[in-house]
Amino acid sequence: MALLLAMTTSCTGSVPGKDAAAASKHGAAGVGDRLFPALGNGGYDVTHYGLTLHYVPETNRLKGTAVITARATQDLSRFNLDLSGLRVRGATVQGAKARYTREKDELLVTPAKPLKHGDAFKTVVTYDGTPRTIEDDDGSVEGWIETDDGSTALGQPSGSMTWFPGNHHPSDKATYDITVTVPKDEDGDPYDVVGNGELIEEVAEEDKGGAVTRHWRTEEPMATYLANISVGHFEVAKGRTADGLPVYIATDPDESGNAADVKKLVPEVVGWAGERFGPYPFSSTGAVVDHLPDLGYALETQTKPYFDEAPDEALLVHELAHQWFGNSVTPREWKDIWHNEGLATYAEWLWEEAQGDRTADEIFEAFYDGTDPESEGIWAFPPAAPPSAGRVSDPPVYGRGAMAVHKVREAVGDKTFFGILRTWTRQHRHGNADTGQFIALCEDRSGKDLTALFDTWLFEKRKPPRTR
Repeated sequence: MALLLAMTTSCTGSVPGKDAAAASKHGAAGVGDRLFPALGNGGYDVTHYGLTLHYVPETNRLKGTAVITARATQDLSRFNLDLSGLRVRGATVQGAKARYTREKDELLVTPAKPLKHGDAFKTVVTYDGTPRTIEDDDGSVEGWIETDDGSTALGQPSGSMTWFPGNHHPSDKATYDITVTVPKDEDGDPYDVVGNGELIEEVAEEDKGGAVTRHWRTEEPMATYLANISVGHFEVAKGRTADGLPVYIATDPDESGNAADVKKLVPEVVGWAGERFGPYPFSSTGAVVDHLPDLGYALETQTKPYFDEAPDEALLVHELAHQWFGNSVTPREWKDIWHNEGLATYAEWLWEEAQGDRTADEIFEAFYDGTDPESEGIWAFPPAAPPSAGRVSDPPVYGRGAMAVHKVREAVGDKTFFGILRTWTRQHRHGNADTGQFIALCEDRSGKDLTALFDTWLFEKRKPPRTR
């Protein structure tokens, strides 16, 4: 999973004298995330993104209009949007032309008329250019990534700022309408465009050389890092789960043979997970199976996890489990990403147990002993305290995070444990939560003091001693 080291960003501080009052109305550049202090922005809460995009795969050129609906959480004489690369052509706030400047990955917008605390307002930004791919220190990439027949947009933790301006931190979730127009390819064949949520409309414009426009809508709140559009040639399979939930699976033809089971497994896993974690939190499900084998990771993009190649069962279970843990219940800060990865990894263990293979207890022991191939490096640091932004996807967050979850199950018993998971996904459905809230819920539902357990498995640096 691609991660970007924290970036330093210019932020207007206090100014002596009469300018101080004006400066105090500037929204902060960054929300103060401990690991990624430059991500997100202060002073407003986004409720909806309306993105209208025109993309030409052959030249990798993007032209966009972003309509950002938000509410001011303070008086605002100026606010920031995260945007990396691309050229801004114009900006308006509440229909009036706004001044804007660029400082690294920040777009500073000054409305013609200051906003008052509580005001609902719309910002429109027009932009174009060649969207960036961000390369991390470990060689992995995120952002706008070209494929052999198109592109995909992957955003964890900050790549989404390479294709639309916004408040790019998981603490600010919003609904989306994403409309993408693409021309036919060089052979005269139309491209497919797959996005989050449901396909609302598809229009072929023969008077424009056969360009096709597709409108995807996400009606449940979504963090920006989970937004995705994938352009290319896909085989599309539609269906429904046993409960009637729409299923949309897009598969690159180069992966169709190896991905034959995905169509059957997606509804099966979603149904299985719903029995354990609570009702599925979104109005559709599915997957995108692309052909990008050098990418090296999958991502839990909302409603349709993205796979760089045909996934095995464990990976499919992991990314679908994220729809509950990470997508619906989203961390307040990136340091709490172990919620996402530890619980999704533990879902893999539960699936293996349910298939009659190793029990979760046996997998735990294999991780503790270092005999499981996924256990390498899990003792490098405590999962609830990643030491830096560049390590939030390291093995402790996944493996040792899952071990902490298993110790909770062991301590409270299955009935209480699964009740905790269902309560967690119900109480924080489509919201944000942190580690302290998870600990409090576990103690409240079990009636036990679990301080020692969580200190040992989430916060202590050393490998815990064997207790049995």
